[in-house]
Amino acid sequence: MVKAYLRYEPAAAFGVIASVDSNIAFDSSGKHLLAPALENVGVWHVRQGLCTKTLAPSASARGPSLAVTSIASSPSSLIASGYADGSIRIWDSEKGTCETTLNGHKGAVTTLRYNKLSSLLASGSKDNDVILWDVVGETGLFRLRGHRDQVTDLVFLDNGKKLVSSSKDKFLRVWDLETQHCMQIISGHHSEIWSVDTDPEERYVVTGSADPDLRFYMVKHDLVDGQSVSNTNRTDAVKSSDASTQNKWEVLKHFGEIQRQNKDRVASVRFNNSGNLLACQVAGKTVEIFRVLDEVESKRKAKRRINRKKEKKSTKGPVDVTGNGDASHEAGEEGEKPVLTVSDIFKLLQTIRAGKKICSFSFCPVTPKNSLATVALSLNNNLLEIYSIDTSSTTKTNAIELQGHRSDIRSVTLSADNTLLMSTSHSAVKIWNPSTGSCLRTIDSGYGLCGLFVPGNKYAVVGTKAGAIEIIDVSSGTCVEVLEVHGGSVQSIVAVPDGTGFVTGSADHDVKFWEYQTIQKTGEDSKHLTVSHVRNLKMNDDVLVVAVSPDAKYIAAALLDCTVKVFFMDSLKFFLSLYGHKLPVLCMDISSDAELIVTGSADKNLKIWGLDFGDCHKSIFAHSDSVMAVRFVRNTHYMFSAGKDRLVKYWDADKFELLLTLEGHHAEIWSLSVSNRGDFVVTGSHDRAIRRWDRTEEPFFIEEEKEKRLEEMFEADLDNTFESRYAPKEDLPEEGAVAIAGKKTKETLTATDSIIEALDMAEAELKRIAEHEEDKSRGKVAVFQPNILMLGLSPYDYVLRALSSVHTNDLEQTLLALPFSDALKLLSYLKDWALIPDKEYLSADANLYRGYRRVELVCRVATVLLQLHHNQLITTVAARPILTLLKDILHARVKECKDTLGFNLAAMDHLKQLMALKSDALFRDAKTKLLEIRSRHSQRVEARADVKEGRRKKKRQKKSDDVHVWS
Repeated sequence: MVKAYLRYEPAAAFGVIASVDSNIAFDSSGKHLLAPALENVGVWHVRQGLCTKTLAPSASARGPSLAVTSIASSPSSLIASGYADGSIRIWDSEKGTCETTLNGHKGAVTTLRYNKLSSLLASGSKDNDVILWDVVGETGLFRLRGHRDQVTDLVFLDNGKKLVSSSKDKFLRVWDLETQHCMQIISGHHSEIWSVDTDPEERYVVTGSADPDLRFYMVKHDLVDGQSVSNTNRTDAVKSSDASTQNKWEVLKHFGEIQRQNKDRVASVRFNNSGNLLACQVAGKTVEIFRVLDEVESKRKAKRRINRKKEKKSTKGPVDVTGNGDASHEAGEEGEKPVLTVSDIFKLLQTIRAGKKICSFSFCPVTPKNSLATVALSLNNNLLEIYSIDTSSTTKTNAIELQGHRSDIRSVTLSADNTLLMSTSHSAVKIWNPSTGSCLRTIDSGYGLCGLFVPGNKYAVVGTKAGAIEIIDVSSGTCVEVLEVHGGSVQSIVAVPDGTGFVTGSADHDVKFWEYQTIQKTGEDSKHLTVSHVRNLKMNDDVLVVAVSPDAKYIAAALLDCTVKVFFMDSLKFFLSLYGHKLPVLCMDISSDAELIVTGSADKNLKIWGLDFGDCHKSIFAHSDSVMAVRFVRNTHYMFSAGKDRLVKYWDADKFELLLTLEGHHAEIWSLSVSNRGDFVVTGSHDRAIRRWDRTEEPFFIEEEKEKRLEEMFEADLDNTFESRYAPKEDLPEEGAVAIAGKKTKETLTATDSIIEALDMAEAELKRIAEHEEDKSRGKVAVFQPNILMLGLSPYDYVLRALSSVHTNDLEQTLLALPFSDALKLLSYLKDWALIPDKEYLSADANLYRGYRRVELVCRVATVLLQLHHNQLITTVAARPILTLLKDILHARVKECKDTLGFNLAAMDHLKQLMALKSDALFRDAKTKLLEIRSRHSQRVEARADVKEGRRKKKRQKKSDDVHVWS
């Protein structure tokens, strides 16, 4: 009889506030902050400091170790997140649900950017491509190719008609999205360009790289009546004579540079929503905030700069005839407008300095009343900080830090009743509720390497890297006592089976035995726990792990010399020496019946030993890196192992078989703990995440799991076939190229198979119907029995059902794999689908694809098939009647839909105007007057500045005349 096992599934992941692989972003309301949490996106309430929602991929859609690599928030409630496998998910932040998944990139998504209307999404990737996505239609429009290295950032220009992309190939590219070509290539940077952004009014584009300065470009928009409409308020920087000679393809014109304070490379540059601030984050601990001066201030600053230059010239040079000439020249320039430079417009305001390296930052879209802006920072130590920026200072207003550790989680320990979980790190000990993942206590401590709950769960003991034992009061969250007991780091703590004490192993070659005691200090009413040293076992090398058998008969110590020494617990006499590992043993455990001992080593092997004679039952190559933790499930010979290869594996120690491989962690796993009943497992990792794996009621068999692993290996190698691996790489043209947005996946191949199967079944059913009609005409009356596999649908509806089940984004790749014979069959169905009236329902399953949606689907399928099989169709005689019919039908249907939609849009626009007139009638005059007052005020300010400047010039002229008279 084949033995069945119960499956373990990933249940929860907690402890991660912000991972380092992606950026953070505010939502459109400014109340919530979107932070990457490995494969999830956490939605944090900024004021409360709580994670209100977690955007997590479904278990069926989630692949192994697919970390979030980019986040973008739209002006609406939509959120886009890019992943390491190149996929993009669109989320509804209010509902917390995934609206669609877009597949197109072959490398990790590096940047995402919405346009102002949230109708388009641009994505850049490590595969050097830029893809434009239709968010409403949930499909990819086209792929822009031309960059020679990773795309680092994107920004829309000209109301979404143009796109600027930056790359590590040191070039900026400006793409025309209407004609889908690269219209400008900009060089000038001497190193990789890491970020690009534009202000809300699209006057300037700024780029940041490893160069010591920020480069600025002026934006030239489309021409209106033969004149450029860009920078209408600041055309002083570009002479009118140059506008006529500018290249019509030139969108960005170099404006100037600003020297940065920090010499590290730029990681990100961003304007805030109001456009008055520019932030430059470097790959270090600082963010430089620049003030964007308005027109009046920048002109005033330019005038002062010009006057200072003139003063320097007048004081340095001769002051006779030349001085008079200069004076006349200044007088001639007095009526002219000064030429603005970058330094006149952008002024360094503040520098934010964080305690750790900054991963990313984000401006809050809502400007607070008492400050200029609010900025959120994500640090590389799993921390979020919120800063308020004023004109004179920058203050930290909030920090989200209690829900996670600042560094690696070195140990996880469950209490006896499995209700509490303790994790240790370099500076704190945290107590968690393992079922909910909430942090109950945070206690400051040393660098904890191991931990243990005292029976009763009132106290816990932690061994530190400094050689101390810390006694922690769990209920109050305080460290009661710190005992300096070892000369080296405490590597292992294990409880004595009777619950009266514990054993510690240290790098000072000692194994020490301890007992619990309760004492009352003088001046205190309550008693607290302490420990006393009972006996000592001296070893000849560093002790890495200690294990005690459940029957308290043996104690085992793993040493740095790659051996395991087993002693009798009562007399501490030597019993066995287990040797065979080539590298030191890093973890060890003894089964509940004290028959087996398992050791995991840095040589990547697990060895199962018999504790009676010390014989090695089996040596298993378990992990592709060091084995860091191993634990038996209580009362069984099943065991879990975890390693630096990020995997948790489930084993049968009797059959020496691998049962399950649990994937989920994104970095090395340091520790593992199994509940007393074996119903869940907890792991702690270098990625600062604590993961819980729950046992389900679903049985599985070893042979089935082996077959499944082989299938996964085959599917993983699907995109790396022999043809694609050794095929010559396409040479990209310098001006860029356009390609299909989607990519071949397992889903597209499955969809192609389902369409072919539906076409074959429908063809057979149509033949049966024709034969039945023929028999009926001959007088042979018989009841027609439809094919039950077609679910009661007609052949046309059944094929439409198979086609409509294909995801919109995967339609092109699905039809690309369709053979020409089946494509010809599919074309014959299109005319029947297009002729069905809009008000007629096709079937219960095809309700979504009636009316305009059905016409849109038919047009897309016809267009893709004509593009793919153009040469075969024009040479196939049987295809001509179908194409002739489709030409007339589709044109008429599309025109009908277009007219109806245009009429509805015009009606909605008319209603919008009527509502605006009704709601705004009382305040229209007030608004006009307010605008007039503002314009008058700005004119007065400018006039006063001119008067003051004139007075200063007169004073300077008088002084120079007096000097001339005396000379």
